[in-house]
Amino acid sequence: MNRILRDERGMALAVAIFALVIVGAMVAGAFFAGTQEQRVGENQRRVMQSYGIAEAGAQERVLSWNPSTMNRIRQYPETSAVIPDQPAPGGTGRYFGTSYRLGPNVFLLDVTGLETRSYGGNVTGGGGARQRVGLIARIAPIEFGIKASLTTQGGVSVGGNAVVSGVDQNPAGWVSCDPPGPTQPGVRDNGGSVSTGGNGTVTGNPPVVNDPTINNGSFTTFGGASYAQLAARANITIGPGNYGTAPAVAGGVCNTAVITNWGDGDNPTAPCGNYFPIIHATGTITLNNTQGQGILLVDGDLNVQGSYNFYGIVIIQGDLKTSGGGTTEAHFWGGVMAKNADLSVQNLSGKATLNFSSCSILAAIQAQSPISPMRQRAYLWLY
Repeated sequence: MNRILRDERGMALAVAIFALVIVGAMVAGAFFAGTQEQRVGENQRRVMQSYGIAEAGAQERVLSWNPSTMNRIRQYPETSAVIPDQPAPGGTGRYFGTSYRLGPNVFLLDVTGLETRSYGGNVTGGGGARQRVGLIARIAPIEFGIKASLTTQGGVSVGGNAVVSGVDQNPAGWVSCDPPGPTQPGVRDNGGSVSTGGNGTVTGNPPVVNDPTINNGSFTTFGGASYAQLAARANITIGPGNYGTAPAVAGGVCNTAVITNWGDGDNPTAPCGNYFPIIHATGTITLNNTQGQGILLVDGDLNVQGSYNFYGIVIIQGDLKTSGGGTTEAHFWGGVMAKNADLSVQNLSGKATLNFSSCSILAAIQAQSPISPMRQRAYLWLY
């Protein structure tokens, strides 16, 4: 038999090299897959961290909401309010954004959150992330049911040059007001007589409306609050007497510690222009100088003399009496509700003027009303 010679030199080396290549490729693939998985997980963590920062930033803006300024921004697209770049709670990142007013009582907080690797747009250490969320919040204002310039149970006597107007008017210089709404009645009562004398006038649509649903509860119970609850929330409480009220400014800042500082409706851009306090008078008071704004609660009668302006809501458990004088005609911008407990006649004379103003009413309500997220679908993921 002939021997068959086989040359098998180098076969083992080739197989070993091939095996090393295969194993190396498998190991490299495993390392690559693991690295990619780690990067995906890290990126996801940063995305969720950024989302949490944006969400926390929106909540922080709700908690630090200043109704006196933020509630008065004009409806989009006219104006908006910048949320400045600032650290997130806990120092986990930063957030910034913009607040928009979408309607009379609805706001959108557009907040962008950045985790620590994304500051200033300089991405280091493998990347950064940012997320943008929107929070829809609303004001739940008290419904006072003001549907006329003057609401009362008794009769009304308008004499001299006094005017009761239901035409919706924006006070001079109040640039944050929306366009005036429809004309309201001048006087709304439950059947009392309304008389005019001299040059006194009552205007509106209609000038006088009789509403039999008006009763004592109309002046003590409101949607969302009672008269007693409002009085308990008062920023200023005063006793019976004569008062002259005017803005008080110290060091360029409105001094709200002064009990005769009731804001500055005459100069809305001044330091006290956004101060709308709730004022509670525990008895009959007389006002004869100079101005005020907010929500005025009077347990007794309210007497107004001379040149005095008030912007907002006035609720009187007794009678309203005015006597003109001075150079300023408009005594009230907003809405007046005088219970007229003894069913006597509301006396308006001289240059006393009651102007219906939905802007003043809304400003007084909103100045005391914080916002809260909508109960359903409050958060939006923005891109």
